[in-house]
Amino acid sequence: MNERSLSTTTRATVPIHRRATLWDRLLEPVLGVNACFIYVFLYMPIVVLIAFSFSASPFSAVWGGFSIDWYIQLFQDSEIARALRNTLIVASFSMLFATIIGTMTALALSKFQFRGRNAFETTLNLPIVIPDIVQGISLLMFLVLVVHLALGLPTIIIAHTVFNISYVAVIVRARLHGFDRRLEEAAMDLGATEWQTFWKITFPLIWPGILSGALLAFTLSLDEFVVTFFVTGPGATTLPIQVYSMVKRGVTPEINALATLMLVASILLVTLSILLQRRRSS
Repeated sequence: MNERSLSTTTRATVPIHRRATLWDRLLEPVLGVNACFIYVFLYMPIVVLIAFSFSASPFSAVWGGFSIDWYIQLFQDSEIARALRNTLIVASFSMLFATIIGTMTALALSKFQFRGRNAFETTLNLPIVIPDIVQGISLLMFLVLVVHLALGLPTIIIAHTVFNISYVAVIVRARLHGFDRRLEEAAMDLGATEWQTFWKITFPLIWPGILSGALLAFTLSLDEFVVTFFVTGPGATTLPIQVYSMVKRGVTPEINALATLMLVASILLVTLSILLQRRRSS
């Protein structure tokens, strides 16, 4: 390579920085202020909620000193304890069923080509974009008028499983998208059966994606209100429904404490899911 071509290559690889114009200098503080307003509107209500959950005052909007009495009363409330138990039951079973069905669906779409595959993928992703109120009404009509099920925990579990399947399938498919099929072929060339290949090769590699999808399904089920509101029944109150019924009587620091605990649980689960996805990507 001669000197001229070397200098040309060097100029091509060196990034060219554009000199900031007057418009750029004026726009920068405006964008900074706009970003601050966005963060304030997004997170200030949450900060206020958490702060007043530790207030000793019985009024939700009056600060009366620091106290954890509302958290203590929260754990002593039998109705909230029952709602928490129902919520964990629904979230656990819907997570289990959605993870199994969603993973199998993702594997089928990744391995096989069949007629109507594109249409099937489209319908699989529809629960993600369909409004919750539409899903709630349609599931209510189907479970009651067609399947003839009594409203209760089983109908809530079925409803949560239906919309969670799509999320699990999308996450597992993203993991399978970068999966090297030559590993499976090499294992089968060495005499492994399809079942052995799946458990020894495929499953360990996609396990972070499966676990990430399961955690996301659990989190979505934990916080779901609209769909649950339509398919719930007597004795099947979950935490979001319980909070809604308590708010109708007025917002109290006890509700703030309950909402704070639900927020912390959701953040922990989502953070764990993100960490698993990063591990999967690396």
